Amino acid sequence: MRSGKFRIFRSAVPGVEAVFAETDHSFPKHTHDQFGIGLIQSGAQSSLSGRGIVTAKAGDVISVNPNEVHDGMPIGDSRSWSMLYFDPRLIADLLADIAEGGGGGAEFPSPVIRNNQVAKSFRSLFPLLLDTCEQSCALLCQERLLTLIAAIMREGTRPPRGVKVPAVIRRARELIDDDPSVPLTLAELASVCGLSQFQFLRAFHKATGLTPHAYLLQRRIQKARRLIAKGTPLAEAAAGSGFADQSHMTRLFVRNYGVSPGSYAASC
Repeated sequence: MRSGKFRIFRSAVPGVEAVFAETDHSFPKHTHDQFGIGLIQSGAQSSLSGRGIVTAKAGDVISVNPNEVHDGMPIGDSRSWSMLYFDPRLIADLLADIAEGGGGGAEFPSPVIRNNQVAKSFRSLFPLLLDTCEQSCALLCQERLLTLIAAIMREGTRPPRGVKVPAVIRRARELIDDDPSVPLTLAELASVCGLSQFQFLRAFHKATGLTPHAYLLQRRIQKARRLIAKGTPLAEAAAGSGFADQSHMTRLFVRNYGVSPGSYAASC
């Protein structure tokens, strides 16, 4: 990372992480296992999303769905943003409540939202979700969170589903998901799918947006993040996630999240 600052805040609400970032860092293609909602505070950025390349500028609200492949590059020298990350179960429960039992799927419809009221709603919620929030404001926090999610779901139409993952590719993906710390070869994964290695490589990338190795690394760093959040020592988190050593985990952690594992651990 060339320059910038990241601050991770303890959240007053279980299942929520809060981040503030100001950086010229370009994030490579990666995924999160959480929902994300943020606000561009200054500058602008271009990023890959489930709807292709999008741009966001100061005042825009941004969102990302779990396992959605995305990246992020500044337009100009730098940009800053605030971000809230939510465990999928929390958002699924809120969306079920909003739909009043009508279903509708747990997916944010728009990667960029240009709506002053939605931005205002995010600004009012962000400080309430930090651990400086007193218990007396819990009701207000819950109200504003539900209101923000409902507003985001009203913005735009649900994006068209990407290429449906073929059943044979799902088998390989699930094999990685079950335990990303296990070393796997291209031949093993292709065999599970009954494909040649080249057929498998091409089909996996088309279905997931990542190569098998890149997908495996994303699952490993997500597992490492969860272990660190639980208080696991960094070396143990690296080994338990399948990394060759702590330095390998650290490099990928910084590339994905913009902050070192040690800084992340200190915030948990």
